[in-house]
Amino acid sequence: MPELPEVETTARGIAPHLTGARATGATIRQPRLRQPVPAALGDHLAGQILRSVSRRAKYLLLTFDSGQVLVHLGMSGSLRIVPSGSPPQPHDHVDLHFGPHTLRLRDPRRFGLMLWLDKHTPWPAMLTQLGIEPLSPAFDGPWLHRATRARRTPIKLFLMDGKHVVGIGNIYASESLFRARIHPATPVERLGQQRCDRLVRAIRDTLNDAIAAGGSSLRDFVGSDGARGYFQQQYFVYGRDGEACRVCDTPVQRHVMGQRATFFCPRCQRR
Repeated sequence: MPELPEVETTARGIAPHLTGARATGATIRQPRLRQPVPAALGDHLAGQILRSVSRRAKYLLLTFDSGQVLVHLGMSGSLRIVPSGSPPQPHDHVDLHFGPHTLRLRDPRRFGLMLWLDKHTPWPAMLTQLGIEPLSPAFDGPWLHRATRARRTPIKLFLMDGKHVVGIGNIYASESLFRARIHPATPVERLGQQRCDRLVRAIRDTLNDAIAAGGSSLRDFVGSDGARGYFQQQYFVYGRDGEACRVCDTPVQRHVMGQRATFFCPRCQRR
């Protein structure tokens, strides 16, 4: 699934090419995604200028004067800029037209969404119930320390809960915890201020390194230009069970937590 770095990479890839461009409409080939694509999407967009492209958690927001297009890439989706008139490929479900350019949503599994949010309508719960952004100034060691008191949740599950912190999926939780030398099953209430500070730094560094690398190209993710990210070449633990730790040579272990595979080094990340 595209996680925060992949979505941020997509936003940064789209913005320079389409910000300030005037939309001319939309083509909907397959409206049945996670939620139905609004039939009037093209009518909402026609004649409007794209003012900004931003990210909230794993959602993309394309902002126009009268509202926003909300996009989630689901399990395998991507947004790509293609020349207008380019023949669609299988799984190319929605096109947003901007004169000579088209922003095309490809979603093989159809778990993504594309919705219109009117300027005068409150944001849906999927946005208002989200937690703190891990790349924002507000996310720091003291915040993490306060948020984890009197909780016994394993730290990896806490980080992956979007009601607490947004956008840290399975890959980046595992990699951040390794960099911070914290076992993923550690109850969050056991993290003192020093370890909270270290973990926040590790999360920021991991996410920024992944964004710089264009994200991870596990399965189907590509950026807005069709290029594949390569952060997976830098993984310390994720997907490396049985292989030697890059730091201490101890075999990386794989456990299941919260129905998700968890990877860690039992020596570098002692409980």
